[in-house]
Amino acid sequence: MPTESTAPGDTRAAASPRWLTADEQAAWRSYLRLAKMLMRQLDRDLHAFGLTANDYEILVELSESPDHRLRMTELADLTAQSRSRLSHQVTRMEARGLVHRDACDGDKRGTFAVITQRGLAIIERVAPFHVESVRRHFIDRISPEQLAMLTEAYDPVLDTLRKTRDRD
Repeated sequence: MPTESTAPGDTRAAASPRWLTADEQAAWRSYLRLAKMLMRQLDRDLHAFGLTANDYEILVELSESPDHRLRMTELADLTAQSRSRLSHQVTRMEARGLVHRDACDGDKRGTFAVITQRGLAIIERVAPFHVESVRRHFIDRISPEQLAMLTEAYDPVLDTLRKTRDRD
């Protein structure tokens, strides 16, 4: 169950590590393998359309946002990317005509990422294939009960990680 986390540099963690049990180790390693292999496969399936998983995720967020635009800081948070990494990704996507940047009125430092008509057309064309890929490689491999259990298990972890990110 949830325990108090230790801060970076906390010597208590190094002095008396709480090693994972065999069951915990098996679950952890299965999760790591699944996350890596699933994302690699989804990315591979998107390559047929000239997109990466990062491209697709950004296009989805922008296509679903009001006015098809988001502040770069908000987009970085939604896609769990650093602002620097997102900036480089958006630059690559701009070069391909998928997005463009707009200045934020009243905030000289703020910038919006905006999906272009080309980006919208691509996401509308690719989305049905991507959803089928997600179903084929993940959703259809587990029961509705297992899916609900995963959501229930992951939500508290995600909440804690978001709070940590927001604090840092």
